[in-house]
Amino acid sequence: MEEPSLGLLTGIKVLDLSRVLAGPYITMCLGDLGADVIKIENPGTGDETRGWGPPFAGKDSAYFLAINRNKRSVTVNLKRKEGRDIVYALVKEADVVIENFKAQTRTKLGMDYDTLTRYNPSLIMLSISAFGDKGPYKDRPGYDLLAQAMGGLMSLTGEEGGPPVKAGFPVADLATGVFGLSGVLSALFHRAQTGEGLHVNTSLYESQLAFHINWAMNYFLTGVVPHRMGSQHPNLAPYQAFSSSDGYFVVACGNDELFRKLCQVIGEEDLSVDERFTTNAQRVIHRTELAQELNRVFSSRTTQDWCRDLDRAGVPSGPIATLEDIYHDPHTEALGIVQTVEHPEAGPLPQIGFPVHFSQDEAVIHRAPPLLGADTDEVLRTLGYQPHEIENLRKSGVL
Repeated sequence: MEEPSLGLLTGIKVLDLSRVLAGPYITMCLGDLGADVIKIENPGTGDETRGWGPPFAGKDSAYFLAINRNKRSVTVNLKRKEGRDIVYALVKEADVVIENFKAQTRTKLGMDYDTLTRYNPSLIMLSISAFGDKGPYKDRPGYDLLAQAMGGLMSLTGEEGGPPVKAGFPVADLATGVFGLSGVLSALFHRAQTGEGLHVNTSLYESQLAFHINWAMNYFLTGVVPHRMGSQHPNLAPYQAFSSSDGYFVVACGNDELFRKLCQVIGEEDLSVDERFTTNAQRVIHRTELAQELNRVFSSRTTQDWCRDLDRAGVPSGPIATLEDIYHDPHTEALGIVQTVEHPEAGPLPQIGFPVHFSQDEAVIHRAPPLLGADTDEVLRTLGYQPHEIENLRKSGVL
């Protein structure tokens, strides 16, 4: 397995048996940090997200291109013994394997932890599922949408009295990716200390529950089932979107001092001494009346005017930006988070970089998302396969 020349995880070898989003997001992040990642895909079709479009760039969807950089693609038919033998050879060299097979499929294909650790006893393996590895839902399939629905997010998203709404971003998958990445890095530290590998499990469902935070604690303490509140916060006020004369913007007052500053900026100092609004607890109780008062004032000026004046006073506020706004914002440019890599079909391909910065060894985008099977021959040669053997495997449907 080839190793990138830069990164905090240089020398770590990752075998990616996952598909769709949570797993590929984790392996992309590991690749950003310098790990050598090999993505195993089905011959002919590959990861199904290659077809999740339009839009497409060449043969691959924007969706696939967003989460598969810094990897090499190897096509292997895992239903064939010869294909499994290739994976087992890679497992012997790997530090980490990441997979999201259904439990029965994982065992049937011989990709379960017990089998793989016969080839590499110190292996770290991350298994990702929709609902976890125990309980009545453990064998159910699922995507981000199901996790948002059954994990409670959709019951809390949308306007009060309105229908349930899916979050705009695939937060269940991405939350699972973040927790899964934490699990892998923790397991790598554990192995460095003890020499022992670990089997790590996480799920979309559990990741959603972990994100409940204050919503869950509110429910545990009161027994009151929370409901949709639009952009409002269950424990803070004002902390929501408001209407201006030309659109919307948000104001976030996390303490009483910020609320007093807000009242000064808008010329409504009386609100700060109104007994209904003097403390956050009172403002939460009387949030409807407070929002009416603030909307009355905010509707008189533009979003830009309000945000400028509130920012000068140190009151957190901001416009509700579109993606067009964001990617033309000089602040985004200054952060350098949007980087470009040369793709063999798409040409210069923008990528959203790793959002954590280090004092040295910055995360690097060094490889474009791979074409399907682009690295199969190269990787098999490193395992000792001869050109005629590779050709025979391809002709027989193994590759």
